[in-house]
Amino acid sequence: VRCSRLRYLQEFRLISESNTHKSIRTVLPPGPCVSVSGEPESCYQRDKRSPAPRGKKNGTLHFVMSAFAHLNRLKCLNLTALNKHGRVYDDAQFGCLSWSACENKLLYVAERTECLSAGLLFWFFGGTWVPMPNQDRSLYCEDWGEALTNRSEPAICVVDLEIGTASVLEGVPPDVSPGQALWAPGSQAVFFIGWYHEPFRLGLKFCSNRRSALFKIDLCGHCERLSGENLSVSNPRLSPDGSTLIYLQGAVFGPHNQCLSLQQVLYLDLESGETSTLLDVVSRPQFAGMYEALPSCCWSADSQRVMFSSACRNWKGLFLVDRRSKIVTSLSDNLSDSSSQLYGSWKLLTVQRDLMVVCCSSPNTPPTLRVGFVPRAGEAVSWQTLQEPLMTFDFNWKVLDVTLPSDEENANYPGLDFGAVLVKPSRPLGETRTPLVVFIHGLYSCPYFFDFAVFPSLILCLYPVNYRGSTGFGQHSILSLIGQIGSQDVKDVQRAVLTALERDPNLDPDRLAAIGGSHGGFLACHLLGQYPESYRVCAARNPVINAATLLGTSDIVDWRYTSAGFHYSYDQIPTAEALAAMLQKSPIAHAAKIKAPVLLMLGGRDRRVSPHQGMELYKALKSRGSPVRLLWFPEDGHSLSRVDTQVDCFLNTALWLHQHL
Repeated sequence: VRCSRLRYLQEFRLISESNTHKSIRTVLPPGPCVSVSGEPESCYQRDKRSPAPRGKKNGTLHFVMSAFAHLNRLKCLNLTALNKHGRVYDDAQFGCLSWSACENKLLYVAERTECLSAGLLFWFFGGTWVPMPNQDRSLYCEDWGEALTNRSEPAICVVDLEIGTASVLEGVPPDVSPGQALWAPGSQAVFFIGWYHEPFRLGLKFCSNRRSALFKIDLCGHCERLSGENLSVSNPRLSPDGSTLIYLQGAVFGPHNQCLSLQQVLYLDLESGETSTLLDVVSRPQFAGMYEALPSCCWSADSQRVMFSSACRNWKGLFLVDRRSKIVTSLSDNLSDSSSQLYGSWKLLTVQRDLMVVCCSSPNTPPTLRVGFVPRAGEAVSWQTLQEPLMTFDFNWKVLDVTLPSDEENANYPGLDFGAVLVKPSRPLGETRTPLVVFIHGLYSCPYFFDFAVFPSLILCLYPVNYRGSTGFGQHSILSLIGQIGSQDVKDVQRAVLTALERDPNLDPDRLAAIGGSHGGFLACHLLGQYPESYRVCAARNPVINAATLLGTSDIVDWRYTSAGFHYSYDQIPTAEALAAMLQKSPIAHAAKIKAPVLLMLGGRDRRVSPHQGMELYKALKSRGSPVRLLWFPEDGHSLSRVDTQVDCFLNTALWLHQHL
């Protein structure tokens, strides 16, 4: 009703048996849900101080940093009035809140320069804000792309609660944008990740392949790089004893979401710190590798073990790696291709004094919190659910493994397979077969999604496909898609559909639909053009339609070259060969063969896939008299995530499928 996303906090109290046995004796009834909307981030320390930037609704930038000790307010600072920096970052890419060891200083990231008041532009110079000359008012200011359009020049900032001041930490190299900062042991230095922004910025959202490095800077401004050159790094996490720093590392360019390695830096108090690989990139999965960010607290209390969650084939599991043996152990009980387990997705939220807090869900089970202590070697975790799900949905789901015929193998990466998840209504329909809606994106690891819970109630089967190139199946699977888009991935989805139809006679082969967003929309439109007799209807959100015309408008231009099989460099100039290959691999090349009705949903502020991509298909279909409908959301971006947009997209997609299936 408010068209805004609301956030609530609920408190659980756990009583343990003892500090040595590490078992939970009692879970007290939870407290009431309390609204925390407008408080985007908190950071707790031993004395329970909780700072949070807050914004007022008067249209001006106004941030208040509050700190609490138990129930007593210690300090409330108006950061805007201090006039040291611009907007405070609260995003997951750059943002951070970190207490110093003495708990008197707080570390955070904010915009270095910003338009402040009276229509004047200011820049930060010599410790003060200085008005910019009039001729600079129209100067173009680069940002970090989709969903980070107001992030341009981040700066590491420190609030001193003792004297009530804020300052910008100087000494960061001028060619990097800092973020994800945390205090080094002793709080006389800061670790941070710096993303190189020269010669220009590329989109960061969902892209773990940007050139970056781990840095250490002291309070006097002396800065040194701790990681190697020409790498992509993120998520520094310091061990409880302060002896070891871990971080994720990957390659620069290539697939924008790929398998990462886990690095560790030892003996941080010495100048000759030793860096080694704790977990390497996994090419073929037994343990499938690391693909996502580490939670802010992921260490065991003894500083010897690290917990993390990651995609593993068609699931998301919880894992532990021991620093001494480098052995990876699964802590979740869902890593088998069977729907006998209640939870398909395990996401680690935090580890506090060896207590792991995990969010678990499945296609038919909304998220719930589970807790368990870090186990000793050879022991299993005794998991306890804090509150049973309020509801489960009455439908079935199962994982299907898909094997490829020899003529569809990738010659450079043979022997790969992939999977899909079949979500079916449980109510019998007599002799009537059920329509199959193929959902395509790139990874579905069996979590709860609202759409997935509702579609079966409409008597539709939903079928997300993890084609080759999806995360969770090893680095070889991801690399196999390079240069093969529009061919290998399209055939994989069609092979998965044929597999489902062969294994389940209750599916209706004459009522197939394809839906997807971004690259999933690219594949959905490809299916309609390459298999025009198979699909009855399509719904696509911000789809890639013509990779050649997208080249100059996307914030991740490097992926446009890489996906088509071309090497990328910053000084790349389009060639006739590259443009021809991109066009040939695009759905627009098959648009004349599309027969099925198409629903397009486009965000007017999409920086990743220009909305003119969908418009290009809209005009091509309209000119041929093909049924097409376009929904335009001028204030939304690539994810179409505004509340009113989500409602509109879901209802229109459901009605469109109902009408044509």
